[in-house]
Amino acid sequence: MLDIAVIEDPAAAEASLDPIRSAMLRELAQPASATQLAIRVGLPRQKVNYHLKALERHGLVELVEERRKGNVTERVLQASAASYLISPSALASVSPDPRRFADRFSAFWMLALAGRMVQEVGKLIAGAAAARQKLATFAIDGEVTFRSAAERAAFAEELGVAVSHLVDKYHDDGASTRGRRHRLVVALHPALKTSDQTTTRKEQDND
Repeated sequence: MLDIAVIEDPAAAEASLDPIRSAMLRELAQPASATQLAIRVGLPRQKVNYHLKALERHGLVELVEERRKGNVTERVLQASAASYLISPSALASVSPDPRRFADRFSAFWMLALAGRMVQEVGKLIAGAAAARQKLATFAIDGEVTFRSAAERAAFAEELGVAVSHLVDKYHDDGASTRGRRHRLVVALHPALKTSDQTTTRKEQDND
């Protein structure tokens, strides 16, 4: 089972978004037969079998084992991944294309870059898994609090300069034929407010 699977096929994406099938995928993080799954989700076994066939057809669940019980063979299935992401390629005709424009201060361009990352890394994960190879990636996730918009702008400027210096230092301009091209994306955006932060802000406003 993969930690995360990226869904590229539109039909598979549609199947995964069905509320009943989504609930079944969640339950199938642990292997189960149709009978066991029917108890977990509170549906008739026949209906569960119908949905399982659709999920299996799209590669969202996979066979773990078959158990012989009298004259019946019981199939035990498991979700193919613990979590799923739908790739922009599933909506190819309307998916965002970061090549259409480049604006470092555009939230929409950031989304387009994020969508491309989901699509490309999803393909890389699938290729690495098929080749039984490890995929070399690196990511940083953190938060920083700015005292003012001016400091945020200054930070963004210095970050851009620092990243540019690193790229200039390590980038191979084509002299080597052994180099592997890598994608670099750096993003900065406001963190979503939690309910605690909202409550604190209201209390401060009332003081």
